[in-house]
Amino acid sequence: MSATHKTFNTVLIGLGMVADTHVAAIAGLNGKIRLKGIYARGQQAAQDYAVKVTSISDYPCKVYSSIQAIADDNELDFVIIATPPNARLELVKIFTKANIPILMEKPVERTSAAALEIVNVCETSNTPLGMVLQHRVRPASLKLQQLITAGELGQLAMVNVQAPLWRAQSYYNELGRGTYKRDGGGVLISQAIHTLDLMLSLTGDVADVQAMSRTTTLHQMESEDFVTAGITFKNGAIGSLLATTASFPGGTECITLHYDKAVAKLDRGVLDILWYDGRTDSYGENSQVTDASDPMDFQASWHGSVINDFADAIVEKRAPLATGREALKVHQLIDALTASSKQQKTIKLID
Repeated sequence: MSATHKTFNTVLIGLGMVADTHVAAIAGLNGKIRLKGIYARGQQAAQDYAVKVTSISDYPCKVYSSIQAIADDNELDFVIIATPPNARLELVKIFTKANIPILMEKPVERTSAAALEIVNVCETSNTPLGMVLQHRVRPASLKLQQLITAGELGQLAMVNVQAPLWRAQSYYNELGRGTYKRDGGGVLISQAIHTLDLMLSLTGDVADVQAMSRTTTLHQMESEDFVTAGITFKNGAIGSLLATTASFPGGTECITLHYDKAVAKLDRGVLDILWYDGRTDSYGENSQVTDASDPMDFQASWHGSVINDFADAIVEKRAPLATGREALKVHQLIDALTASSKQQKTIKLID
């Protein structure tokens, strides 16, 4: 792999809902990334999609006949895996053997144990593994991280996380969606994982949780569509969580952090700082969600920032914005929330 690049070649594996976002994100990087090809189990669907990609690009997008054919392509700089989480491990083994860096859609896998196996495979082979956890790269999130790192907000005392989302039953009628076998669960691992990961990046580790997880009568599905929990953080702060896909018509994910100098609120891509001395500051995109029930109602540029960072990380031989190892923390938190509800007791993550 060359030390400098004008253009990075990648392949998108999986043509689910997020595929269009990746295509748009790559197109928005002004030629830095080239989507050389795609792969999907349905070859006709892949052929049709390749025609679509080619029509909006200035280069042809090819269809690979197999995963091994991708691994054998020595022109690739990295691959993007956007398959369901139950179809990851064998792909990872093939690409690590070929020494091809991997950028992967969340989650790493369905459980912490399975996710750890993937991370270990990549680390053992020294293969870069980055995660698409795009909430971290939103301007408001980056600004809040800057303020926290500088210590300007003071000591964290309380955290409130809300993800009051809505998904119609038609969303869960897709084969495998919301099942433990394919997805690994419901609202926690499929939707709230982004908000929980962002929370952890801002608050630090969780010490223990006490949760209730249920499926409301509004959905017919195997896993949970409602979770509420109390959280204790390693730094002594306490907090609460509400995550659901049963809140019609759907609201926005919001993280509110109460410090001893100010309250910081992340909502709809905007950071509001309410200082106790009466000052107020606002940063961010001033974006409005157009359809809170739409799972794809977010900006492709966030994915673009993650993809751009991963490409730079490869050349600079540094860790990407969100590594597979870092993503294990949100997996462990989700497992703890699920276990707490099932066992009806507090679950400790840190002794």
